[in-house]
Amino acid sequence: MRPIGREQRRSYFTRGAAVTLCLLLLFLAWTILPVHGEAAVYDSVIRLHVLANSDSAEDQALKLTVRDAVLCATEPLLSRAASRNEAAAILSAHLDDIREAAERALAAEGADPRVTVTLTREEYPTRRYENLAFPAGSYLSLRVLIGEATGQNWWCVLFPPLCLSAATDKRQQEAALLSAGLTEEQYRIVTDTDKPRYKLRFKILELFS
Repeated sequence: MRPIGREQRRSYFTRGAAVTLCLLLLFLAWTILPVHGEAAVYDSVIRLHVLANSDSAEDQALKLTVRDAVLCATEPLLSRAASRNEAAAILSAHLDDIREAAERALAAEGADPRVTVTLTREEYPTRRYENLAFPAGSYLSLRVLIGEATGQNWWCVLFPPLCLSAATDKRQQEAALLSAGLTEEQYRIVTDTDKPRYKLRFKILELFS
């Protein structure tokens, strides 16, 4: 048998190294990178964004009054929604009702009842809610603008109903998010972000957005 030459040995070594590198990259992709469909994190929830008229103590207090009025108005509406699309359709059909609820709350406090309510996509930074964290990106958002809307704002997840205090229970959070269309893997993305693996996946998902 003819002995293997130096160039042939070098070729075998190069091919072996390339195969090893490919296998390593595939392993990393499987264990670290977001899997197909994880971008559904952005398309399974609706955020609530309330902007105060100004940063004065009075306007900041009124912002919370409006928040409570909006949540009271939307809770019974969204209780019938089984998906983000259904929730969006319901909200779109009741924007005037939500605005009127917010304006009544302001009028009851003797404040200027100018409120604008829209349902639109909006860019959000990374945001934590209790033991949940949602990656920065573009989300469908119910925007509630009070007066000039130049004050500090308030965020939460309107659908599924994680704005409500009862939803801070971890089991209720999981049930709400899974019923909204997130897979168990996507659920881990927004709940296990303090773990090294998921912290990295969380950051990569933000880049993909």
